[in-house]
Amino acid sequence: METNLNNNNPNQLKKTILITEDQESNFLLLEVLLGIWGVNTIRACNAQEAVDICNENNKIDLVLMDIRLPDFSGLEATRLIKKAHPDLPIIAQTAYAITGDREKALDAGCNEYITKPIRREKLFELLERFLG
Repeated sequence: METNLNNNNPNQLKKTILITEDQESNFLLLEVLLGIWGVNTIRACNAQEAVDICNENNKIDLVLMDIRLPDFSGLEATRLIKKAHPDLPIIAQTAYAITGDREKALDAGCNEYITKPIRREKLFELLERFLG
């Protein structure tokens, strides 16, 4: 599937994505990639912060949720967020992919699952699917 998101069409998406990521370098990479396409980003450094931001901000269009976070699991945060916001798309992301992780993420309420390092093409395919 060819994506319509490309460098010839900057600022195409006027959406807000919450990036739940405890590693600064991973957040900055995602912020740059998403900024190319006009996406506004908000950062949560841990699971509780992600839950709080989603509960306080009704303008979040999508959540990129790291699975391993310092306070509690991104999967548990997903469950809490989905209770209050069942239609909010959440994409799980992890650098520590092991067999069964995708299924656990989907069972927790994530809409999709992506592994790190994140491939730009896959990321934009998912953005188009959930936000396009």
